[in-house]
Amino acid sequence: MQAPGITRHRRPFLAPIWLTFAAVLVAAAIALAIYRSATTTTVVVVRHAEKQLGTIDDPPLSPEGEARAERLARLLGDGNFGGIGAILVTDTRRSQQTAAPLAKRLRLQPEIVAAADVNEMLAHIRKHRGSRVLVVGHSNTVPDIVGRLAGEQVPAIADQEYDNLYVVSSPTFGPASVLRLTF
Repeated sequence: MQAPGITRHRRPFLAPIWLTFAAVLVAAAIALAIYRSATTTTVVVVRHAEKQLGTIDDPPLSPEGEARAERLARLLGDGNFGGIGAILVTDTRRSQQTAAPLAKRLRLQPEIVAAADVNEMLAHIRKHRGSRVLVVGHSNTVPDIVGRLAGEQVPAIADQEYDNLYVVSSPTFGPASVLRLTF
């Protein structure tokens, strides 16, 4: 004698439970993938250090500027900040000399971008999504770079103001935040 027909077939009343379990498992896998892909790009934006006053078009740093460049290297190069992954500088001598002590300390080669092209600078920043980037700009480009990264207005920088340091944190989801420091 055979067992009743009900026992020979799968029990259809368990199908909704298994389908619900499978849907929850798939949703959890998607949520985990989205969570892991979410990153924060941290961009440190500074103006070049003090330059020598004179009549040449591309002046080097003054002794005060060299001291400020060393302070920047100590501030960002000791590993406590979390490690700068890229350095972006403009095509001027003073910008490159400002970043040189940090680049040497971190063994990084700065990427050179045209001084007047903010769009190109932003494109280079986007290439380093999820990492920490130092940008050395000028009094007329730093507020524009910070403003466009953060989506907010940044005050102009005076001619004799060299000590501003902006930290812009741009998460994948949500608004960016700006921290203004002096060094």
